[in-house]
Amino acid sequence: RIMRPDDANVAGNVHGGTILKMIEEAGAIISTRHCNSQAGEPCVAALARVERTDFLSPVCIGEVANVSAEITYTSRHSVEVQVNVMSENILTGAKKVTNKATLWYVPLSLKNVNKVLEVPPIQYARKEQEDEGRKRYEEQKLDRLETKQRNGDVILPVINPEPHTVGYSQSSLIHLVGPSDCTLLGFVHGGVTMKLMDEVAGIVAARHCKTNIVTASVDAINFHEKIKKGCVITISGRMTFTSNKSMEIEVFVDADPFVDEPRERYRAVSAFFTYVSLSKEGKPLPVPQLLTETEDEKRRFEEGKGRYLQTKAKRQAQMQQAAQ
Repeated sequence: RIMRPDDANVAGNVHGGTILKMIEEAGAIISTRHCNSQAGEPCVAALARVERTDFLSPVCIGEVANVSAEITYTSRHSVEVQVNVMSENILTGAKKVTNKATLWYVPLSLKNVNKVLEVPPIQYARKEQEDEGRKRYEEQKLDRLETKQRNGDVILPVINPEPHTVGYSQSSLIHLVGPSDCTLLGFVHGGVTMKLMDEVAGIVAARHCKTNIVTASVDAINFHEKIKKGCVITISGRMTFTSNKSMEIEVFVDADPFVDEPRERYRAVSAFFTYVSLSKEGKPLPVPQLLTETEDEKRRFEEGKGRYLQTKAKRQAQMQQAAQ
């Protein structure tokens, strides 16, 4: 679809959250189609996880975003979908790849939202494709379990925080989940949640550096539990790490199901977003160093530094491989 002004940030680039929402919609469509391709109980595919997503190039207003999706692996109860986004300047015909993403879905019964159905298998061109897919499945399953175990943190307000501290830029957004946010089963679209998470992360990044910012990448987004219609969700973000030219922001979503369900608040989604600071000309700017004050903030900074160095090493290895 064509990108319009209400899709953009103040600099005229399309919001990262808008792109994430489009990616998720494509994944949901192809997964739901596949899971209903054989006779059986009708279902809707629900997003369980998004692997690391890099924003390779910005999409501008007036360009057309082409989103394509392909199923690359199926386990007994999940579907792996690869999604590519390409932007097209319809005046010049120039095209460029802007995003590549991997998403995991599970089929939920239309009759019982808590029932996960079996997934029809796909045919692989080579045995190696199935083996590689199974390896990716086991890795993401393990990572989801590890992430869920460290999800006890909360973000508390700080009185009169100093600039460039964690408390100075941390932000929260409260949203009542309405019918337009939800699937046929009455729980929130994954793309809606990701768009809200990107908005909060963007506010944190902008508060920290006081410049135009853009989404550079999103680490794995884990959907731990469904969010139902009528819930009030709190999307919270805080700075965890800064390098010379990037900022890592932890974002999590907590749900309060206060309508017709006496359940306590719970952690529904968690992820790390990376942003870069840009000048008015679109050139990268230095990022102010994050000032850590507590032991927990220093620990999170070191963990973020580890993720940053790991990603940097992986990117350098890929570049060397491509050059050979």
